[in-house]
Formats: sequence, C-alpha cells, structure tokens
Amino acid sequence: MSPIEAPTSSRASAAEEKDLLAWREEFPILESSSYLISNSLGAMPRGVRTALAGYADTWATRGVGAWEEEWWLLPEKVGDAIGSIIGAPAGTVSTHQNVTLASAVLASCFDFASERNRIVCSELNFPSIVQLYRGQERHGAQLHLVASPDGFEVPTEAMIAAIDERTALVPISHVIFRGSYMQDIEAIVARAHEVGASVALDVYQSAGAMPIDVVDVDVDFAVGGVLKWLCGGPGVAYLYTRADRIAELEPALTGWFARREPFAFDPLDTTYRDDAWRFLNGTAHIPSLTAAMPGLDILGRLDLASVRRKSLRQTQLIMTAASERGWHVNTPALAERRGGHVTVGLPGADRLAQQLVERRIMVDYRSGAGIRMAPHFYTTDAEIDAALAAIDELAGQ
Repeated sequence: MSPIEAPTSSRASAAEEKDLLAWREEFPILESSSYLISNSLGAMPRGVRTALAGYADTWATRGVGAWEEEWWLLPEKVGDAIGSIIGAPAGTVSTHQNVTLASAVLASCFDFASERNRIVCSELNFPSIVQLYRGQERHGAQLHLVASPDGFEVPTEAMIAAIDERTALVPISHVIFRGSYMQDIEAIVARAHEVGASVALDVYQSAGAMPIDVVDVDVDFAVGGVLKWLCGGPGVAYLYTRADRIAELEPALTGWFARREPFAFDPLDTTYRDDAWRFLNGTAHIPSLTAAMPGLDILGRLDLASVRRKSLRQTQLIMTAASERGWHVNTPALAERRGGHVTVGLPGADRLAQQLVERRIMVDYRSGAGIRMAPHFYTTDAEIDAALAAIDELAGQ
C-alpha cells in the first residue's frame, strides 16, 4: 500500500460514516448550505469564532505581553499540528502566508547559477507555482514543463523522462486541481533521487482528504495550505523539509524569525535555526494562525483512512450519476488516481455553477474543465443527490 494512499478495496462502514457525519454540528454553514466546495475553501469550524475572540482578548488585555504568552510560539504550534496530519516529525514544518511564498522560500535555497539548474514540473501545476519557478529563470534556472495530452492528466513516464542529472528540483502536485488526477509520486520520487534531484510535493489538494505520510514517501519537501480540506481558512500555508535536509539549506528569503538569537537585533547575523524556524522570515501572521487551529484540531482527530474511503464512495457516486446523464467526467475512474473532488463538463457549466451557488449549493467552475464538486467528511449523500437534481433542473431550463 502506498504511504499516501488509503486502501481502496473496501468502503467505509456505516459506523465509520456515522462517526464522520457526527462532526457536522461543528460547521455552521452546513445548516444553510450543501457544501461541496472543500477543495476550494473548507467549511469554517464553529471554534474559529471563539479562537479569534480569544486572540482579540489577549491583545486587548496583554498588549505586547501577548508575544510572551502565546504568540511567539504559535508558528511552531501550528506547524507541528499540520505535521501530525501529514506524517511530518515535530520541528520540520514551517508556516507561511501562502504556498507561493512557501515555495519561494524553498526556491531561495537553491543556486540555479550552477550546472544543475533544471526545474521539472507539470504544466498542470497550479499557475502560481509555475509562475514562481519561471521567475527563477532570471537567476539561472531552466524551467522544463511536462505537457499534458488532455489538460487533465500527466503521464508518469513523461515526468520520469524529463528528470535527468541536470535537474535540481521537481515541484509536483500530488492531486492536480483541475480534474483531481493523482500523480504516481513514488515513481517520480524514485527517479528524482536516482539522479540526485529534490522533490517538492504540493499536497494542497490532498492533505486532509486522505492519509499522507511525507516521511514514508521520502519527499525532500512538501508544501500546502490549510485553506481547503484542512478547514483552516486563508493566510496559513506550510513548508515541510525532510529532517536531514534542514541543516544544509540556507534560504535567501529570510528574516529575523529564522535567527538563533533574534532579539540580538544584529543586522549582520547570518546564523540560522536548526529546525523549521530556519525557513521563517518576518513577523508571523498571528490572526490566521489562530484561526487555523480549530480545523487542524478536528482533522487531527479524524481517521483519515475512513475519510478517504468515504470520499472514494461519494466521488464515485457523483461520477456514475454524471456518466448516466451523458456529462463528460474529467476525473480519473481509477480510485488510486483520483483525488477528493470530481470535475464534470456539460453545456453551460459556468452558468450552472453560479446558479447552484445562488441556491446555496456550493460548487465552483474551472474554465475548460467544468463544475467541481468536492464532498468531504461532513457531506451527506442527500446533499449530493440534491446537487445533481438541481443541475438536472437548471440544465433543462
């Protein structure tokens, strides 16, 4: 069994699904919406309101003392909470404002003026990531984009063939955001390590929707955010760095939080911390970190293998219904290649997506792909049925 894949041969039991649905009361929006958009923005846990009120109270009553009380160590607390969900040891996950910035910190560790200067990634990586690494060309990098024949999947053999002895870094999406195609990470990591290249795995579209163990899969780095399946809201992303790689890297995108003696306020200090703090820079984003914790707490309590089994059943339910209606399914049929959402194409999909949202059936649309529907652990079958029935009705108007 893959270290980043739950068993696909068995469905979640009725008891498992009942346990997962018991968490619905923790998400207020589920009282008024069918929430099928966790691949874009996870539902807000009820505890976020209390957490943010606590942040405001601490600031109001403790003032600058809030740093000593809890704020200073909050990046570490949140990083370790994320690490417990993705299989990362304590002290290996740093937090950042978004995945682009986390990836920029990582990129700043590499010398692309050297002979080993190739960056190999898929053209289907999230655009911001491709744009970031294209920007590294001004520093000597050579970006190689592996093409997709259909705009949804990237052949593993094409990725492997593109990775050679000149490759420095392979940034790769675990699950591609457009059609939910899950890449063969083990094969790509094996090839990269064979030639001495590093792999940065983007788990934004998978962490929280399935079990992941970044240590077992042996990636050098992983990036992601709490915005989606982790129900943590905007403003918190993360960078995992394999423990044995931390000490050898010196990010150029850095700042005082990364220093061993930050309160020495020495502008010439070039020392780095020996843990994930090495990859921090300026003052931490305390409100976002505070808001992230309730969702991380909930996801940390879940059996993600059960979440995955439920997800596979419900995504299959959507795909079967879509195929029966003659809609074009742009998501892999194979469970081991399918992420947590389903993308279906049909005439007027952009208009239909907007009309569904107006009815409080939360989905989204991606150009050239279709309507994306993302059941999560708190989604009922009835909500899926209602969404499909609404599309039938709206499409017939």
